[in-house]
Amino acid sequence: MSSQQPSGQKAESGQKAGSDQTAVSGQTAVSDQKAVSGQKFASLRYTALRFGLLIACFAVVWVLCYARVVPLGANNSNFVWMILLALILSAPLSWVLLRKQRDAMAVQVSERVERTRERLQANAGQEDRV
Repeated sequence: MSSQQPSGQKAESGQKAGSDQTAVSGQTAVSDQKAVSGQKFASLRYTALRFGLLIACFAVVWVLCYARVVPLGANNSNFVWMILLALILSAPLSWVLLRKQRDAMAVQVSERVERTRERLQANAGQEDRV
């Protein structure tokens, strides 16, 4: 007998389960809103982070050049050499470190292309009716 719960307790646990499902769906709606607002500036965020990574790589290369760990360029080409080296370093780093931002930007761009395609098809349909 001790293993069975009274029927009143079962109803309460059922009500809790229903309210838990409502809470979970409410949290999902909030996270969906955050995802949509996060996607709004995905391209800007990715570009800014990529530029920041380039600046950070340039700073590291600059320190390494003036510490004579990395050789300096010949005939006053040091600045160009440092920029090229920073670009070479930042490209694979951004490929690995900025994967989530790049994926969010890809979603944003594909949604924009799809909306434009739908709008063009709607306009073409209006022109055909005239």
